[in-house]
Amino acid sequence: MAGSPLSALDVAFLCLESETSPMHMGAVVTFTARGPVDPAALTALLAERAARLPKLRQRARAELFPPGSASWAEDPEFVAADHIEHVRLSSLYEPDPLTAYASRWIAEPLDTSRPLWQLTLVTGLPDGKFALLLKLHHALTDGAGAYAVAAGLLDGVKLPERISPSRPIPAPRSTLDTVKDALGTVWGQANEAAGIASSVVRAARPPLSPVSAPPSAERRLGFVRLPLTELRQVRRTHGGTTNDVVLAVLAGALREWLVNRGQRADGRTLRALIPVSVRGRAGDQLGGNKLSGYLCDLPVGEDDPVERLRLVRRAMTRNKAAGPARGAGALPLLAGRVPPLLHRLGTRTAGLAAPMLFDLVITTVPVPPARLSIGGARLAEIYPFVPLAPRHAVGIAVAPYRDSVHIGLQANGEAVPDVGSLRDAVLKSVARLVDAS
Repeated sequence: MAGSPLSALDVAFLCLESETSPMHMGAVVTFTARGPVDPAALTALLAERAARLPKLRQRARAELFPPGSASWAEDPEFVAADHIEHVRLSSLYEPDPLTAYASRWIAEPLDTSRPLWQLTLVTGLPDGKFALLLKLHHALTDGAGAYAVAAGLLDGVKLPERISPSRPIPAPRSTLDTVKDALGTVWGQANEAAGIASSVVRAARPPLSPVSAPPSAERRLGFVRLPLTELRQVRRTHGGTTNDVVLAVLAGALREWLVNRGQRADGRTLRALIPVSVRGRAGDQLGGNKLSGYLCDLPVGEDDPVERLRLVRRAMTRNKAAGPARGAGALPLLAGRVPPLLHRLGTRTAGLAAPMLFDLVITTVPVPPARLSIGGARLAEIYPFVPLAPRHAVGIAVAPYRDSVHIGLQANGEAVPDVGSLRDAVLKSVARLVDAS
């Protein structure tokens, strides 16, 4: 018997998977322990909690009908401990062992014949800290759903319940009415898909981006932590949202980074795909991918940090006015309207055209402001990572938590061997914007 089906978008992420483009999300989360860390006890705690989460016990299974489709099925051989490992690092040979290890870790694809997740406990860090490194395949869920899954591993965090409002039992309907409704739904989805597809075609550009790169399995990670108070100060002075401020900071950082690489920045924009959740507040937070997106042209050609923020605000205001279901940024919605068989046949090839539509992905992962912990150890930092689209050099993920905004940088290791230069550019960009405020 088939389990819950993967959506067409879920299947698309499975089909995009390759040795040089693994489609898993990642997170490096550090914790401050009250005393010595017992790796065996913490690993056992994680395994016990993971075993209670249905999403983490399931693997994707191909179905005969509809052609190309798949469903989630309980893995009869599932053992949570098999997905969890412990690594002890040392700074004896590497000045920043966590970043170096995490860069190698994120590059390793998940085994798609098993439940699509992996957890690594990292000890041996300075100041009594330890880290949890989590991989979740994008076929399993999106960023919002990833936190809902990971929350089940934390202390005292209840998973959101699916809300099923009571409704009156409908009166019997004729077969003709049922068919009319079904045809109306199909026709509506077809019209929506045609509109998005038309926008995608209009938005396509020659693939000449300065941040595109040949495919590579090598990865480099960077961690950036920004004070939330400074970003809010900028927002109060110049208006907009905190997210607008972060995008303006990243635009300035990308400008600096391009210049340092000897590339022209003046008069140029870099187009970012900004995923938007469409699951709704009362939706199933543990469900699969429910995504749309905006395209935002980041003004990397503008040297004035305040003017960069104004241009970002204008672009995002225009996006929000149009809504997440329109425009070329709604590419994930279009993928959700394509039959699974077509994804099996052509998604990987179509994915190679990503640089024609956008230059990089910038996503925000929602994390609640409440203080979080695991095994009594307080969560200190959380750095998310978004998969690199084919031929992209850089992907950026953002997670606001407590008094900081954490930014995870993932780069194609061959194209960007020193992601630290981009990290430093982010810090310089935020300093310039704060000084101008």
